[in-house]
Amino acid sequence: MKATEANLLEFLKKSPQFAIPIYQRTYSWGRPECDQLWDDIMRIGRDEAALAHFIGSIVYVEKGMYSVSNPSPLLVIDGQQRLTTVTLLIEALARNLGDGEPLDGFSAKKLRSYYLLNPLEEGERRYKLILSQSDKSSLIAILDQQPATEEHSSRVEENFKFFCGRVTEAKDELTALCKGLAKLVVVDISLTRGQDNPQLIFESMNSTGRELTQADLIRNFILMDQEPKVQTRLYEKYWRPMEEDFGQEAYASHFDAFMRHYLTSKTGKIPNLQEVYDAFKRYSRGLEAQGIERVVADVRTFAGYYCAMAFESEKDAELKSAFHDLRQLNVDVAYPFLLELYHDYKSGTMTRDEFLQVVRTVEAYVFRRAVCDLPTNSLNKTFAEFGYSLKELKKDCSRETGRYAERILARLIQLPSYRRFPGDREFGQELLRRNLYNFSRRSYCLRRLENHGCKERVSVDKYTIEHIMPQNPTDEWKKQLGEDWERIHQTYLHTLGNLTLTGYNSEYGCKSFAQKRDMEGGFKQSPLRLNRGLGQLECWNEAAILARAEKLAEKAVEVWPTPVVDEVLLGADRPPPSSIKYSIKDHPHLLSPRIGPVFEAFRREVLALDPCVTEEFLKAYVAYKAETNFVDAEPRAARLLLTLNVKFQEIDDPEKMCRDVTNIGHVANGDVEVGLDSVEQLPYIMGLVRRAFEKQMGSGVDS
Repeated sequence: MKATEANLLEFLKKSPQFAIPIYQRTYSWGRPECDQLWDDIMRIGRDEAALAHFIGSIVYVEKGMYSVSNPSPLLVIDGQQRLTTVTLLIEALARNLGDGEPLDGFSAKKLRSYYLLNPLEEGERRYKLILSQSDKSSLIAILDQQPATEEHSSRVEENFKFFCGRVTEAKDELTALCKGLAKLVVVDISLTRGQDNPQLIFESMNSTGRELTQADLIRNFILMDQEPKVQTRLYEKYWRPMEEDFGQEAYASHFDAFMRHYLTSKTGKIPNLQEVYDAFKRYSRGLEAQGIERVVADVRTFAGYYCAMAFESEKDAELKSAFHDLRQLNVDVAYPFLLELYHDYKSGTMTRDEFLQVVRTVEAYVFRRAVCDLPTNSLNKTFAEFGYSLKELKKDCSRETGRYAERILARLIQLPSYRRFPGDREFGQELLRRNLYNFSRRSYCLRRLENHGCKERVSVDKYTIEHIMPQNPTDEWKKQLGEDWERIHQTYLHTLGNLTLTGYNSEYGCKSFAQKRDMEGGFKQSPLRLNRGLGQLECWNEAAILARAEKLAEKAVEVWPTPVVDEVLLGADRPPPSSIKYSIKDHPHLLSPRIGPVFEAFRREVLALDPCVTEEFLKAYVAYKAETNFVDAEPRAARLLLTLNVKFQEIDDPEKMCRDVTNIGHVANGDVEVGLDSVEQLPYIMGLVRRAFEKQMGSGVDS
């Protein structure tokens, strides 16, 4: 590897041609990066004292053996964004100059001949820079001053138009622009084929511009070390179709997230969003015997599933509608689970109707939990583990029994503790009680209630949410509500029974119920099913609100149902109940004057962590659980011996109170042991306990 400082324009002038390999990402700089480059160039161009401005490195490797008679293109490993952007700027400047030359060497003819084109060459060798994919045709059309091609790059064309506009605006400062361009400096890094490791260098680059995405690193990891013919085949057969399925903008913004979901579904572990590339390398190296083509083919298959669910590309109308509703709920954390299910559906392990039922049950599970205010920070871990467990479940269920989908539903509705599927009674009561107007999913809720079972769906976007009893009641409203109007107004204003949809919100205002009912476009004339029955009511009071709320809550149980599952299956995965029950009386140390007060203070703090935390007295210790034990308290004569269910290296213990018991026999659950012998130690100890709790709840995973 050779690295030297170089003036960018001189570097372009002496280089025969730069080519972007097919495995590189497409041109991705946007307006912020172009703005920054323009501002930097103009700033140094105006400053006579400034001698140079560094804009990053250009890393390249020769495609083949170099010879004077037949120079080969230089394959760009890093620097595509800067090379492309400067090329667009120089072309915009050349078009503006015409016959002028504001600075020696900066005429239109010289700019094109030195930095943009090889004027004596033909075909693709005519151009100093050859991009890949749709970027290629767009840049060539611009350099040839031709209209855009049918397959074009919006990013290339938008940035060129941006620079054309900036150059026109700077008509009085073209000399400064030319001087600024002449001061740009790069690090010229030349790699030797067969000696240097392009992928290793590519991973370590941290150049000026847009940071490499995890998708960029993965694509290069797959393709860079392959022979050119294999690169082209893998890219055109698998990777390019994925990019087309996502679309240019969605690929840039969503592909990293897809790869995270894909790896989670394959491994059961959720990688940090910034470590997806490293996770993919570990995963793919475990499958080296299968060959890289099988790995990338599988990624392509699952990317198709993801696009069907996330980008409205599903062909089946009912599945498309179900995926749409899931997106409205923002249930990205369920994608690892759903990807595996989609594969089961496509491979015939479950039928289309079974798959649809499971998708709708996932929707019901998430929405019911949201209504019931159950913790959401563990859902990613719930779905990751559940999705990975499907592999074992499939082994247990032969296709002939037809019980695979039903077993999935059975497991879902009997998840324990804070991960539970809220029952009909709990869900209905919470839906009646809660402040729905200030609920983040209020529009989704009313839309689903309105459209359930209806083929002619109503777009909620056309309507606004209406308080039947208004937020600012008039004297007439107070009279109709009665002497207790303040309590009624405060209790029911934002609840389900008092909310509906309308296109006449501004016309309704604070009008009386009779006026809202009888006016043009009022409740009597409303085509919405949510408003059925309102036109027949004489008044709107507490009884009417409660009656409507009960009716809608009953319907909600139908919209978001609990699946009906065979009782035999429900019992199949349940652990047998313990026949022995213990209590605090079985632990005399906990009743002693020495340890009793310490234990009481400790248990109060632990149970206050979250409503989902439960306490269970066992023979040797007291267990505190979310889904499973996160801290166990073993009573001793002079202290509580606490065991935290977390890896020792994951605990932050500046006071050095903890002991690593990873490979030491002990009765409780976990690898970290710490003693508690006084109430004064409790604040510090609870910091350690909270870490174990949050780890189990999934709070430590980046979303």
